Amino acid sequence: MADTESQQNSGSRPAVISLRIKDDQALYMAYMPFIAGGGLFVPSTKDYSLGDEVYLLVKLLDDSDKLPIAGKVVWITPAGATGNRQQGVGVQFTGDNKDSIRNLIETRLTGQLTSKKPTHTM
Repeated sequence: MADTESQQNSGSRPAVISLRIKDDQALYMAYMPFIAGGGLFVPSTKDYSLGDEVYLLVKLLDDSDKLPIAGKVVWITPAGATGNRQQGVGVQFTGDNKDSIRNLIETRLTGQLTSKKPTHTM
């Protein structure tokens, strides 16, 4: 299960989104390995546009620290999407730490990345 909380900033500053990923299943459901550099699906009812810059603060599983991740919206699942897909956005990692974040997630998901189980996006 993942919990989100977002804070829209005024002006052109990126929105700040807090995301708590509680277990490996939630991480598998949220991770977007098909996005260049990696990405995460963030459940949200807020309106975003493709290309919007966002700043994620991700609390991953049992880690006590929040991971800061700069990103941009590259995927939108609207309310009422077919297949009962959860509303939200896919955020591509764009910051300097994108490779280390992707490696951290993929290490945690070793053996699951080739699974045929559905995710929030595919």
